[in-house]
Amino acid sequence: MDLTVVAYVVYLVVSVSLTVWVARTLSQNGRVFLSDVLHGNEKLADAVNHLLVVGFYLVNLGFVALYLSGDSDIENTREVFEALSTKLGVVLLVLGVMHLGNVFVLNKIRRRGVMEREQLPPVAPQDWVAPSAGA
Repeated sequence: MDLTVVAYVVYLVVSVSLTVWVARTLSQNGRVFLSDVLHGNEKLADAVNHLLVVGFYLVNLGFVALYLSGDSDIENTREVFEALSTKLGVVLLVLGVMHLGNVFVLNKIRRRGVMEREQLPPVAPQDWVAPSAGA
């Protein structure tokens, strides 16, 4: 059997499995965070969570598919491991960067919401001033 095909199959199985595992983990554990960001609106948190998971799958599986092709044929077992380590390492880095990007954006939204909740209401008017005649 051609070792290049073996490397492709292993790469696809591991990459897709990792993508599904990370997406499920982020979805389950991120729901509480999203609920806080969205001020306890559970329906909106679930909808945003689902949309984030779909986007995560599309971007990551698209990247996995685009990164599938190799530059050269793989002729021995060592080259299989080298190709897999490079490809899987890049996929893991992309998954990590996407996760950190999502957390960064959601944390900024959450902080903005916390700051809005903690602000004091504006001071009520103390007096009324009549407009000037020239205005």
